[in-house]
Amino acid sequence: MPAHLVDQDPVVSPSDLLTEFVPPPQFAEVSFDTYTPDPTEPTQGAALAATRAFGARIGTKKPRGFLRRGTPPEGRPGLYLDGGFGVGKTHLLASLWFTAPGPKTYGTFVEYTNLVGALGFRATVDALRSNQLVCIDEFELDDPGDTVLMSTLLGTLVESGVMLAATSNTLPDRLGEERFASDDFLREIQGLSAHFDVVRIDGPDYRHRETQSGVVPKSSEEVVRVAEAVPGATLDTWSGLQRHLATVHPSRYGHMVAGTAVACLIDVQVLRDQAAALRMVVLIDRLYDREIPVVASGVPLESIFAPDMLRGGYRKKYFRALSRLMSLAQIGQNLVG
Repeated sequence: MPAHLVDQDPVVSPSDLLTEFVPPPQFAEVSFDTYTPDPTEPTQGAALAATRAFGARIGTKKPRGFLRRGTPPEGRPGLYLDGGFGVGKTHLLASLWFTAPGPKTYGTFVEYTNLVGALGFRATVDALRSNQLVCIDEFELDDPGDTVLMSTLLGTLVESGVMLAATSNTLPDRLGEERFASDDFLREIQGLSAHFDVVRIDGPDYRHRETQSGVVPKSSEEVVRVAEAVPGATLDTWSGLQRHLATVHPSRYGHMVAGTAVACLIDVQVLRDQAAALRMVVLIDRLYDREIPVVASGVPLESIFAPDMLRGGYRKKYFRALSRLMSLAQIGQNLVG
């Protein structure tokens, strides 16, 4: 019988959280040499060169006191890779992490805020301030509390000589726009922006190029057959999964799906509650990190977020999640085929 994600309620200690701050399994083997820039998109080759050059600075003279002295001649202590979905930002960030001397950490923006929640601010600073490098994937500001928290945290780390590297699909001086009254937190946003040299990466989403054939929802009977046939598969109803996600802290979603061979979902429906939709984004990210295929019945997976959500302040977050989910669904469709 297949297992069920709704039965998983992992307990994760703060020390376990720290050991997981490494690139996700999907990017465990990447390097600068395996990043292939699109010859029709010159910004990709330029971003590769800029990230290599930034990596060469790590472990050399530290930019202590940067906030008091202004921008050092060799560049700011942070590199910010800005671009759309599926242009290789995470590939470059993980490649940078692998080439950098330690100690170092790699996590998503949400994982760092969760770390502060688990350890407390001072303990998080103590854990990270000896780092040579802190990598932050999917940098985003969703609320004023995150703005103040990350501004203070990164400012403290820079003062300690830590180098920063981040990816996002929003320019650093526009973080928080349309999500909260960002003008009221302009000082914090400008402070965050001042840490980084920005490198733009353009190009189409490579995941869309891989999934042009489309993904057709299966019948519930087909989904059950896959779950019963594949060792390590999980089988859940959509409504039951949504209820369970509301009871598990997002910092534990990775542990919840660990070891899953394929995630099978029955009767997928459109999400209209913002909190539920944001929880689903985190779950999709953790599934994508581990390359866990998805097989589902119900509405098409590209329709799980209500249309008004795709026009709102979190739309970039939702579109990124859809891009990743469709990539996993294509793998699942190939598995069924």
